[in-house]
Amino acid sequence: MRQIPVDTSGAVVMVAKSPQVKVRDRRTGEIATDAETGAKLMTVDVMFAANEEVEILSITVPEPGITGELAMGTPVALTGLIARPWENDFNGQKRHGIAFRAVAVTSLADAGAAARPKAA
Repeated sequence: MRQIPVDTSGAVVMVAKSPQVKVRDRRTGEIATDAETGAKLMTVDVMFAANEEVEILSITVPEPGITGELAMGTPVALTGLIARPWENDFNGQKRHGIAFRAVAVTSLADAGAAARPKAA
């Protein structure tokens, strides 16, 4: 399947919805896991602002790749973000879209606090 790397260097990215466990099968409640590592997969919705446009993207990331407090509005860095086009047939209807996956989602809030001088 084709994977397209996404350049985030010129974007502002903030958490829109805190990380949630990704469910593989809603009927059984089965949790999605990474095929290679077996790690539990999470989804993080982010506000992605670039080129004077803003979108909400749902990013899949392995649980060990989530670092820092990821509350709504927290600025984050996305490591290894890729876009993967998908298409399927469901009850005779074709559906398609783009799935996003990252190696890591890291809070930048702590980095900003560490860079500011402390008040005396």
